[in-house]
Amino acid sequence: MKAMATARALLPGRQDYAQLPGSWKDDLVAGVTVGIVALPLALAFGVSSGAGAASGLITAVVAGIVAAVFGGSNVQVSGPTGAMVVVLGPVIATHGLGALATVCVMAGVIVLAAGLLKLGRIVTLLPWPVIEGFTVGIAVIIFLQQIPAAFGSHSGPGTNAAVSAFQALATVSLASALAPAALVALVVVIMIAAPRIHPRIPGSLVAIIVASVVAQILDLPVARIGALPQSLPSPVIPFPDWTTLTTLAGPAATIAALAAIESLLSARVAASISDTGPYDADRELLGQGLASIASGFFGGMPATGAIARTAVNIRSGGRTRLAAITHAILLLAVVYLATGPVSRIPLAALAGVLMVTATRMVSPTALRGVIGSTRADTVVFFVTAIITVSFDLIEAVEIGIAVASFFALRALVRSSGVHREEIPGPVHDGDEHIAVFRLDGALFFAAAERVLERVSAIENVDVVIIRMSQLQILDATGARVITDIVQALERRGITVLIKGVQDRHLRLVTRVGVLESLRHHKHLFTELPSAVEHARSHVSRAQAARTAGQKPPVQDTQGTKQPTQASDKSLPPEQP
Repeated sequence: MKAMATARALLPGRQDYAQLPGSWKDDLVAGVTVGIVALPLALAFGVSSGAGAASGLITAVVAGIVAAVFGGSNVQVSGPTGAMVVVLGPVIATHGLGALATVCVMAGVIVLAAGLLKLGRIVTLLPWPVIEGFTVGIAVIIFLQQIPAAFGSHSGPGTNAAVSAFQALATVSLASALAPAALVALVVVIMIAAPRIHPRIPGSLVAIIVASVVAQILDLPVARIGALPQSLPSPVIPFPDWTTLTTLAGPAATIAALAAIESLLSARVAASISDTGPYDADRELLGQGLASIASGFFGGMPATGAIARTAVNIRSGGRTRLAAITHAILLLAVVYLATGPVSRIPLAALAGVLMVTATRMVSPTALRGVIGSTRADTVVFFVTAIITVSFDLIEAVEIGIAVASFFALRALVRSSGVHREEIPGPVHDGDEHIAVFRLDGALFFAAAERVLERVSAIENVDVVIIRMSQLQILDATGARVITDIVQALERRGITVLIKGVQDRHLRLVTRVGVLESLRHHKHLFTELPSAVEHARSHVSRAQAARTAGQKPPVQDTQGTKQPTQASDKSLPPEQP
């Protein structure tokens, strides 16, 4: 029954379209708007990845529909994205275009499995500086990847985007670079000016049309997209051999991780800026996995949720999945009705669109926020961004999380501590021989040694009271350190009393042996006054023994196996 309920939650249902009767007109308008915005991006991302413009367009159509129907967000728009281009480009360059379908399906299966295993909430563990550094790094890579097309050159042999861009610039001649660079400048100007004239003007589409018309009229010597299919290709299921599967396993895992991260981040952003309800993270992974599988069957690229297109959908009034479906149908119409004009689009114009898109991916407000927050967050941000550009996207996320975890651990260690306190109330004779230590914050493997050194070094006391009521986090190492403290002090003849073990820690301290290490079962207290009164009775006996020239009495150690917390301050001290 539980499995059936889980399956129903991951599948499409009538509730997905609950708002449709009142929003279908807005959904259609939003879908057309997103489709217009998505067309040049789909073409540009396809070309930039090495898969071709047709592949980008197919991805936007097939994956757009499948993810809209099966995904976990009502307003998410999916398709080819810049981050996927960054990862997919080296895979195609290394393994050839023939590996595209296989790696696409393999990545989709991995994402699908993650959804079925309910791993969707893992993305909430990503720190904000890592996300921002990752985004900035991707934006830089996308921008650098457009430099060869923007100057009419070919990409350099280097696998790194920055190295390849500089290699391409080194081979550029002024004569060949003039026309494409002029088109890029024209596209940039139009895309910047369009929203200032009217926010609803699709700047990227207008820029592509104007640049294409100018290039055609002036017969500029620039590279074009070239022939496109006039219909969707028939689906083909790849049947790779075992060697191909093992070779592509690593790239597929990287693509799957990126697809999951980007899609869930986009869905989370969509939920935060719209009032169409929360998103289902596990269902979103299921939908994105199915979308990439379907895209691979038709010759497309792996798909992810697209933050920019999703935001356009929301701003345009989209409220149900009909908007994303409409956007895909509009692009499908382009495949069947407008491949001729689309094939004449200059590659330099697409490069200009992506350059502006990459620049807009970087939010100045977010940058100021993360850089101006804390030094640790600033370091995490720059480390993630630099590794993203210099090495690998997934490694950048992993290292960024590791660096963020290090700083978080250090902050947690600093927030924990052991403090010696004065005994509350009137001072009694002999109180100078009682030490009260309060454990604060977290006592775990990274902070335990400092506590051990501080408490064990105490001198000239007869009784130590360890207060644990303010201890928020305790692990096995921390509990073991308390045991070591008790045993070390008891060996020196110092009586240890423990006060305020929280119920959630009681099982741990019992199993690790903290309570067994106490000299007597009555040395565990829930209230400080009771512990102080008990300590004073020990001190008075110890002083009496010293006055008589005798060794201070050693308490009875019987009955320590099952200690209970003593709260009655009238409990008599145990007899030697």
